[in-house]
Amino acid sequence: MRRMTLDEGRKLATAVRTPNPSLSGARPDPSPAILDLVERPFRDVADAHERLSALEALLYEREDRRAAFLTIYARVTAEVHDGLAHDTFDDPAWVAEYLVTFADHYRRAFHAFERGVLDEVPDPWRLSFETSLRGDALVTQDVLLGINAHVNYDLALALSEVGIDPDRRRKYADHRRINRVLRSLVDDEQDLIAARYADGVADIDESLGRLDETLSFLTLREGRRNAWRGAVVLTDGRYGPLKRAVRWYLNSLSMGAGHFILAPTANTAVRRRLKRLEDGDDGP
Repeated sequence: MRRMTLDEGRKLATAVRTPNPSLSGARPDPSPAILDLVERPFRDVADAHERLSALEALLYEREDRRAAFLTIYARVTAEVHDGLAHDTFDDPAWVAEYLVTFADHYRRAFHAFERGVLDEVPDPWRLSFETSLRGDALVTQDVLLGINAHVNYDLALALSEVGIDPDRRRKYADHRRINRVLRSLVDDEQDLIAARYADGVADIDESLGRLDETLSFLTLREGRRNAWRGAVVLTDGRYGPLKRAVRWYLNSLSMGAGHFILAPTANTAVRRRLKRLEDGDDGP
């Protein structure tokens, strides 16, 4: 891999420091019912699944497109919970703590955004939430933006917080077992999105590249492997500047991926055509 030159590094750093024009605009109308679901840390896996499912149902009822990511996330949480009950993992106590810590990153970002405390909302979550609230992207993109923020930004931080030591190899094996759970759900997740939001998701697959391949890239092949590497650096790094650099990298990576997800619909005419396809309207 070619090394970045000093000049390229300076340009990249300048770009990251520049306020992002996409991080502005849509804001929620704070709801006591919604805030009540995300105000307190999750107690355990069952509590996380119950409240994530309730939040998804409430958002869906209000036609709030932030529900689309939760449709997938609540299902994943349920499947991992089921795996814990059936001895799928070598270290079930660690996996349970991992799942709750990970879910709490989403909860905190959502809670801060709902209250309008934007300084506490990571950039990739702002991009995801604001895009969903505007409602002008594809539902597919709403889902992928949430996955991107949660996996490419949150996961390394959550892993480092719950701890990858001792028995690092054993924990990494369980981390990979979760990958297999996710892989088994890809087709079901696509069917869920089609049933609840967009009949034409299969047609969008052909236009944007298969949804399951994109999910695989973001959550399995690259995202989760990269998150483990980030957790290793955060765990083994002795110096504060190194850890700050990792956070900067995670933010830059996830924001770049977020804009990549939105790129196919940057053109208004293309977006309208794809939206019709996603809605199952294949007319002119």
